[in-house]
Formats: sequence, structure tokens, C-alpha cells
Amino acid sequence: MKRIVLITAAVLILVLGFAAWRLLGPATAFHRDKYELYIRTGMNYEQLLALLEKDTVIKSPAFFNWMAGRLDLRENVKAGKYEIPRGMGLFSMIRMLHNGHQTPVHFTIAKLRTREGLAGMVARKLECDSTQMIQFSENNDSLAAFGVDSNTFMTLILPNTFTFFWNTTPSNVLKKMAAYSKAWWTPERARQAEEKGLTPTQAYILASIVEEETNMQSDKGKIASVYLNRMAKGMKLGADPTVKYALRDFEMKQVYFNSLKTPSPYNTYLHAGLPPGPICTPSQQTLQAVLDAPKTDYLFFAAKPDFSGYSNFSSTFKEHLTNANEYRKSLHEQIAIRDSLIKKKKH
Repeated sequence: MKRIVLITAAVLILVLGFAAWRLLGPATAFHRDKYELYIRTGMNYEQLLALLEKDTVIKSPAFFNWMAGRLDLRENVKAGKYEIPRGMGLFSMIRMLHNGHQTPVHFTIAKLRTREGLAGMVARKLECDSTQMIQFSENNDSLAAFGVDSNTFMTLILPNTFTFFWNTTPSNVLKKMAAYSKAWWTPERARQAEEKGLTPTQAYILASIVEEETNMQSDKGKIASVYLNRMAKGMKLGADPTVKYALRDFEMKQVYFNSLKTPSPYNTYLHAGLPPGPICTPSQQTLQAVLDAPKTDYLFFAAKPDFSGYSNFSSTFKEHLTNANEYRKSLHEQIAIRDSLIKKKKH
């Protein structure tokens, strides 16, 4: 009798040990470091199980199915992105899915020029597609809650690294970005903008032009002062980057005379004042440079002839012509040298 009891106990221990190993031991069937599981919104349990089988994620779909029933996963499938590391146990996997413990998605917004660019970036990282994001950005009724319209929508986007869950909706994406923008606009910064006769939205639009004009941080405030002075005098801004934006030709190296006639509310050669919306997402440093712009009498600027990337500033058109001609002369000399070298190589 004692022997039977010992044998029964040993068998029971083996069974329990095997069950524990199946439940807590490695349950993954893939060989790479991790598998990224994407459960789309509306996906049911049967579709989830089929996906795990198709991608050979788990060693035993049958045991997974049995345990999913015991741990109440079948009625609790939650959309999202889940990172399953190699060797993860079945219990941990099912509990993660049941509780919706998603893997956060991080993405960095640098300079974007259009809502299509933003929509494409979001669609590459999150579940929503670019069409959904664009439709949301064009819906003035939806945007009214954020204090913007379809023209000024992009003023809510401050370049930064953001963290979302994969199934975040376009509305919630914008809510988080808008909250970050609102926090950036401290009372002090709003006061700085007001002192320059600008609202935060207008300061952002001006910063977007400055961002496209130069990469040189020390010149940004002075370039902002040029445009502020032009607006104060009732002059058109005459900003070349706004023409490139109107043409949607962001690779254009030089804006020619005929392009200045491009019919668009963004063309500041045709229309006075700031364009109706930003032409890119300026960096926070550029936006701060606009707020810190010095008081000057500058009305013009031209690239320096040493091709350093910096600009010469002037308060009269006569001075500006001199600066512009010096740059053109240097440019033509550079082109001549380049052409001469090309000819030598050919011969």
C-alpha cells in the first residue's frame, strides 16, 4: 500500500511538474530575440490564435488555447502592440495579453513640412493609417477643440520624441502633442510673443519661415527681426521659402522670378503679412529665437559670399544690393571653377 502511495505521489509530482513547465517554462517557437505581435482593433480571439499559429509564435497552439480558456483571454482580447521575448512562458504571455500590457511606441518628430508628412510618420508607427490622420487634420469641427483650424493645425506640433500606444487614435495623438505645446507656451513666452505683436500661432508661423531660411542659430533672431520690421512697415515679407512651399518643391535651390507669381495664399511675394499656416515644424530653438529676436533696423539679408551659411544684414535696399551682388559674384566664380574642373576631367 505504501508503495502504491509513493508511486501515485511520484506520478502526480511528474504531472504537476510537466504542467508547470508547460505553463511557466519557455513557450515560444521562434528563434529571433523577440516577436512583435500586433493585435488590430476589432480582432477577436480566433483571429489572434490563427495569427500566432501562422507566424509560429508558440510551441503548442492547443495548450495555448486550453490555457486561454482557463485564464479568460478569449473574451478579453485587447488591441495593441505586444513584444514577446524569446523564451517567454505561456502564463506570462496570456496574462500580458489579457491585461493589455502593451509595448510603448516611441517616435521622434523633427522638421516636417506638410500634414501629409506628419500623417505618414504616424501611420508608419501606429495602427491608424495616413488617411485617417489627414481626414482628422482637415476637419475643422474636430480641430476646434484644440483652438486651431486646418491651416494652423501644424502649429500644435513641436519637434520632440513622443511615446504612444500602437492603437492610439488620431484624436489622442493630437491631444498629447497639443498638451506638450501648451506646456511649452509658458506665460513668459506668451508675453514675449505679445510684445512683438504676435500670438503664439503667429510666432510659430514666423519661426517656420526662419527655420527654412537658415541653419545658423545665431542668425535666426536677426532674420526674425527683418520680417518683424517688414510687417511693421506694411511691406510684404517676400520670403523665398513660402514660394517653395506654395509650389510644394522643397528641393528647389533657387527661386526664380517666374516662381514669385505662383498663385497661393502662402506666397508672401503676392500677399501681405504672414501666410495662413506654418510652412514647416520649426525647432524649439528657432521658435525661442523668434521670441528673443533683437530690435534692429534690418529690412534685408543676403547670404555671405564666403558660403559659410551666415548672412549679411542691411537696413537699406542699396546696401542689400551690394551684399547680394557680392554673393552672386562669388557664386558665379564657384560655378566657373566647377565647370572648368569638369572639362579637365573629360579631357
